[in-house]
Amino acid sequence: MNANVAIRVENQAEPLVASAGKSLLRFLTCGSVDDGKSTLIGRLLADSGALRADEKAALDRAAAGGEIDYSSLVDGLAAEREQGITIDVAYRFFESASRRYIVADAPGHEQYTRNMATAASNADLAILLVDARLGVLPQTRRHAAIASLFGIGQLVLAVNKMDAVGYDQARFDAIVAEFDAFARHAGIAGFAALPLSGLKGDNVVTRSAAIGWYHGPTLIEALEAAPGTHRPTGGAARLDVQLVVRGDGPTDRRYLGRLASGQLRVGDDVTILPHRSTSRVTAISIGETAVDQGQAGQSLAIALADQRDCARGDVIVGAGSTVTLADRIDATMVWLADAPLAPGRSYLFKLGTATVTARIAGEGRRIELDSGTEQAAEGLALNGIGRFPIRLDRPLALDRFVDDPVAGRFVLIDRLTQETVAAGTIAAFHLGDEAAHRGDRIMLVEGGDDDLRAVVAEQLRTRHAAGGERVFVLDEAAMRTGLSAGLSDDDEHRRLTIATARLLAGAGLQVIVTAAIGAVEADDVRRVRADQPLAAGEDDMMGGL
Repeated sequence: MNANVAIRVENQAEPLVASAGKSLLRFLTCGSVDDGKSTLIGRLLADSGALRADEKAALDRAAAGGEIDYSSLVDGLAAEREQGITIDVAYRFFESASRRYIVADAPGHEQYTRNMATAASNADLAILLVDARLGVLPQTRRHAAIASLFGIGQLVLAVNKMDAVGYDQARFDAIVAEFDAFARHAGIAGFAALPLSGLKGDNVVTRSAAIGWYHGPTLIEALEAAPGTHRPTGGAARLDVQLVVRGDGPTDRRYLGRLASGQLRVGDDVTILPHRSTSRVTAISIGETAVDQGQAGQSLAIALADQRDCARGDVIVGAGSTVTLADRIDATMVWLADAPLAPGRSYLFKLGTATVTARIAGEGRRIELDSGTEQAAEGLALNGIGRFPIRLDRPLALDRFVDDPVAGRFVLIDRLTQETVAAGTIAAFHLGDEAAHRGDRIMLVEGGDDDLRAVVAEQLRTRHAAGGERVFVLDEAAMRTGLSAGLSDDDEHRRLTIATARLLAGAGLQVIVTAAIGAVEADDVRRVRADQPLAAGEDDMMGGL
């Protein structure tokens, strides 16, 4: 690397694994409010010997010979201790003899569902707590659905506070059966169930004599046996470009980003999406250290053999990549905003380092948390979960979440407030074609007289607006008395009309131009003859409605 190019990138490889040679497991505790999540984690830390001496002494002092409050080890905010609820996600690190753990304690209150969704997005396993006295609650089902949405394949149903129901096996069996019925409808692949008491320590680290009818693993045994954090090192390389740094020379460029999957080596051939240009990797560095190859999870700076159009939001992929350019997706998402999802409204769609304009492209399906079934829905309210079609204003490098959790996960952002309003995963995508996509955005209604063109333009506007699109009708007469009023040359007027249409289309609008300007040659304009009937299937050709 050129010594004058100062590049400092945080290395995202797992230092815990590298330093100790132990596997890593990220797990999440979730469920309804007051199910005992914080107390369970505190007990797990205490009984596994993970507490520091000062923490243990503080617990003993606070108890003053009474019952220890284990939740105080996790509920760190003053507001949390005062209200007796978890508000923010609390992270703790601990280790056993064989592995290391990162545990996230998610709030159970419905108001803080968005915090739970954030924690779920990086977890390998979820411990879903249920209060044995109350059974399965709506927030229990909501957290289970969100865990499934984010691809957490390992779910432990922990029926907590068994001491409060006299360690009754019938109560445990009834709760497991109720949750199993919901899981089947909701498409949750499977789960393991165990009875415990975080307060008393039953089946947390040590086996409980009071629950002799249970012969499965304790909680710590289940965690020890669970598959750990896995980076997809065997697949094709994918690097989402975060920053481009210039060196001293005119051709000296470094492309910075995290390698989401696969391996990247010096000499590898790569493709830059969405441009589809190709090049070859000539250098790789981690921080300021040159290396021969990078692994998934590491933040890299790479150099390419050729000058290519590559900027933040682009994706560099290696040979064998299944990532595809697409502009229409079917998404499963949880709605995180107070204002409800609005069909047809424009949002920002953020995936990796790329951000584009998107809109909800039609009616969706809402997941009913009571039954796990789906119902037709035009929108979602706060904390609602559903499946909706989304249309992007330009194709992105996408993949299904089940095939690639990195390329298949996104957030929606309110364009005005910059608030994250939804988090979701891609269930399916529809291949994008750039030329056709641009053509869909501008339609030129020509032929016939002014009145006939206006009628056809209104018909087209109505059809596209019914599909949730934002439509703008650009009339040539209005242009002549407005933007191009001072132009005497018809050719200049025509070029300005098309240029204006392109600006509007670039902002995500469907533009319908009514003008007799057929002399303009433009490959990104779809022409519609007002004096001829629409051909069969014309609606599909003009926007897929």
